[in-house]
Amino acid sequence: MYFLSSRGNAEKSNESSIPVQNDLVLKKEKVPYKYDIPDAIKRSKYRAEVELACELAIMCGKNMLTHYETVGTDQKSSLSVVITKGSAIDFATDIDTQNEKMVIDSITRIFPNHEIIGEESCANGIIPKLTDKPTWIVDPVDGTTNFANGLPMTCVSIGFCVGGKPIMGVVYAPMTDELFIGLEGIGSYRNNVRLVNSKQKTTLKESIVCFEFGYARSPESTETMVRAVKNLLLHGVKSCKCIGSGVLDLCYVARGSIEVVYSGVADEGWKPWDFCAGLVILKEAGCTAKPVHLGDEACTGDEFNIYASNGVFGVNEGVVNECRQV
Repeated sequence: MYFLSSRGNAEKSNESSIPVQNDLVLKKEKVPYKYDIPDAIKRSKYRAEVELACELAIMCGKNMLTHYETVGTDQKSSLSVVITKGSAIDFATDIDTQNEKMVIDSITRIFPNHEIIGEESCANGIIPKLTDKPTWIVDPVDGTTNFANGLPMTCVSIGFCVGGKPIMGVVYAPMTDELFIGLEGIGSYRNNVRLVNSKQKTTLKESIVCFEFGYARSPESTETMVRAVKNLLLHGVKSCKCIGSGVLDLCYVARGSIEVVYSGVADEGWKPWDFCAGLVILKEAGCTAKPVHLGDEACTGDEFNIYASNGVFGVNEGVVNECRQV
């Protein structure tokens, strides 16, 4: 397994290692089984990229725990809001920026010819387009509002694209200690156990449907989003939920904990870092991704693209098509 030294170079270890936060130092200790890389991925050509993504995601997650454990106690947290992106409800904390810097610095040292797209680096609203170059897409803290308020549904997301499409995704949820890994053509795993889709015949009425209201607050957008939920409830779905982390929404569809997720019916559409890693995990688990509306300029027909303004994701194609019609 590769690990990061204090000099920031890639070194090969004959031992397993578990990441701990200490100025980019990963001490060589025995890795818990759940953090190990599945054997099928170890044999792949992208083993080094997956190992690095896992190590960095876990390091970022441990960094998030330093704040999370102080919420609701008399311990003082040093967490501060450092970026407000257009409105007070869309913000980044210093942990967001610290995590992203750590990930970018580490990838740059080990893979200097790779491109990197990070959420906080795109705070000005300009998102670079994917090229054929190997490109990492990073969300250093997904579910920042949950994280800042001490809610556990938050995670680190690191995706990797080759030839202009996502082929690898790593997501770590530190509060629930879940490590999701997906690699194109290999499969998806949660805590080193292969994910298997057992819901190929599930219908919309049997489904938990998840959505995120995001940052849309205009009267028109609010009405559109609420109407969508109303239509689903009138259709008779099992439940509607907001988790507060789009990346985890996708991972939980991959696991079968949620049957359907949608985004982008109004102005609450997601960004490439919300989709990239989770999309690989979801698709490699045998699930389906499609745009909500045909005609999205980022998509080709029914094929979903991480630059799309909307999407529906489900445990099977039938339930996705049902949701689109409702």
